[in-house]
Amino acid sequence: MNADDVDGTVRRVRLPADRRTPAAARALVRAVLVEAHLDELLNEALLLTTELTTNAVEHAGTELDIELVTDRTGLNVTVADFAPGPIEELSARPRNDLTDIAQVSERGRGLLLVDHFASRWGTTHLPTGKGVWFRLDRKDRSGLLREAAGGPAITAPPDRTPVAPEVPSAGAMNALMQVTPDPYADDPLPDFAAALLARVAEMVGAAGGTVRLDRGDGAGWQSLARYGRLPRPEDELLRVPLAVNRPYRGELEIDAAPSAYAQPLAALMAERLSLHLENDRLRRTDIRRQSWLTFLAEASELLAQSLDVDLTMALVPQLVVPRLGQWCAVHTTDEWGRLHLAAATHADESVLPELHELLRQTGPDSVSARLREATRSGSQVPIGAPLDGIAVPLVARGQRLGTLAVGRHQWHRHDPDEIGVLEDVARRAALAIENARIHAERRRVAQTLQRSLLPPVLPVVDGIGFAAEYVPTGDAAEVGGDFYDVVPLPDGRWLVVVGDVSGKGVQAAAVTGLVRNVIRVLVGDGKPLPELLARLNETLVDRGGGRYCTLALAAVGATRDGRLDLSLHLAGHDRPVLVHADGRARFVGTGGTALGLLDTIASPAADVPLGPGDALVFYTDGVTERRRGRELFGTERLREAAEPLAGYSADVVAARLRSTAIGFSVESPRDDIAILVLRNEAAVGS
Repeated sequence: MNADDVDGTVRRVRLPADRRTPAAARALVRAVLVEAHLDELLNEALLLTTELTTNAVEHAGTELDIELVTDRTGLNVTVADFAPGPIEELSARPRNDLTDIAQVSERGRGLLLVDHFASRWGTTHLPTGKGVWFRLDRKDRSGLLREAAGGPAITAPPDRTPVAPEVPSAGAMNALMQVTPDPYADDPLPDFAAALLARVAEMVGAAGGTVRLDRGDGAGWQSLARYGRLPRPEDELLRVPLAVNRPYRGELEIDAAPSAYAQPLAALMAERLSLHLENDRLRRTDIRRQSWLTFLAEASELLAQSLDVDLTMALVPQLVVPRLGQWCAVHTTDEWGRLHLAAATHADESVLPELHELLRQTGPDSVSARLREATRSGSQVPIGAPLDGIAVPLVARGQRLGTLAVGRHQWHRHDPDEIGVLEDVARRAALAIENARIHAERRRVAQTLQRSLLPPVLPVVDGIGFAAEYVPTGDAAEVGGDFYDVVPLPDGRWLVVVGDVSGKGVQAAAVTGLVRNVIRVLVGDGKPLPELLARLNETLVDRGGGRYCTLALAAVGATRDGRLDLSLHLAGHDRPVLVHADGRARFVGTGGTALGLLDTIASPAADVPLGPGDALVFYTDGVTERRRGRELFGTERLREAAEPLAGYSADVVAARLRSTAIGFSVESPRDDIAILVLRNEAAVGS
């Protein structure tokens, strides 16, 4: 719901408890701030919104209501959930701890960050849930809060600092790929220094003067302010160093003799200017660290969203370059401890071949030797010329996975803050790579286990066509409970089995394997279908672990007149669709009791004769419960989709129905889809 008025804008949105919710919330905050011309609040607003939404998704597990209110002086954000219980309390810690990147990057930082960066914050308690709100006030260039347009200014709290504007981008990836622009393009410091220099120069009768500053950012000495003409070599100059902390260095130079009058004035100016420069240094440091926090938050989310090993390793260099260095390379360790290049990038793509060549070189002074040293020692190792950078080990859960190598910036070396961020990126990257590897291994195990629960091929029988289609759930790391089988009976007939065990995962797979094995054993003993179902029900009640199974059994055999006799038993399973050769389609069979729920079951038999060209379609609820928004695929839509397939072979019917069910929705299947088609292949009219 939107509501706009002369004082500002209100935006409200409800988001699901999903890992993509923090990204959606940030996109909303970015759009609202740009629309309200509050771009200077972007970094803090994005950081705090990420922390609160992530905390709510992880701990509340409910939908979130996010409200944004802007006015001419700032922004209010409220994140509310619908879970009962108190808001998570975090242990108090001195605010000075938050200036350390390594400390604020750990878990439990949410409300501490809100307390540090927000102008005000608090909690809300409603009958439906609870929430946290924060307020960010905009500041003018002198550090004063604007109460309203044209209104009086009030002094900002001492622990609140201006925020660096962020370049609006189409997404988090674009923002991370850009070098942060200079947030001081309209810095008042040069104007202040120029005015102060002019006054002192006029008082001492100097023809010119300059204030030079080196911020330690690789740009070298720069002229902060200048007055009059440039000094000449033969001029007598008064030089006074500025008392600033590293990495800043500064110097005041006036075209005047160091007299008893000029020297104290220059020293007084240098002292006053040094205070402003020190404030500038602290302000830039704080803003830079806020920017790093935003970078780490968005980088963490991007890495967490990838569960593909190769994609994760390719993503890491793209996050690092050019923000943290000129080039980046990710090496992984194999089972013998050897390093292999997994991904690399360079700010200048034309240099990539040369970078790859240098990374492949061997020798005691080569880059590969430094990378092996970093892997063995488990600590950062400098990389010498010609690449000149730093290697950081990739360690996750105590296991050394490889190295993250980053080249120095073009104009300066990595400072301590950047090294701290690099180490943090390496920790997060290693954890993302390890999680992707674990997920890939789970996926391989799930696929292997799933294949073991399905027949490798269906039998080829004269006069009877069998075909099956199976689509696993969208989460490829989970084993489903859907299965099918075709088993020969002792009397020469064939038993068609389609079933669905409740739940997913290893336990469901174990029960599925149990059901298949019990069926095959009882069939081998020549048990009739009613007794087979009763024995299977007893087994599931005793050993099913509380899981139940729906089952469709059909014993089919050919007759001399070209027809198929079929005896159908349904144990809680959906009725199959009989597709006649003339195009009519209808549901057949009588419902029964699912297995594993009750001590006794009912499963009436239904005789279903199949004439030449007739087909019987078995399926699981993954087909009928395929969802598009609130709409289900349903049984009637399945019947309508089967009617035009009369006359086609069993494999065509199965493939077309699978395609129709999958195409019903753009979402990945939430449940397994199993389709088995049995068709009388005798010629129509024979």
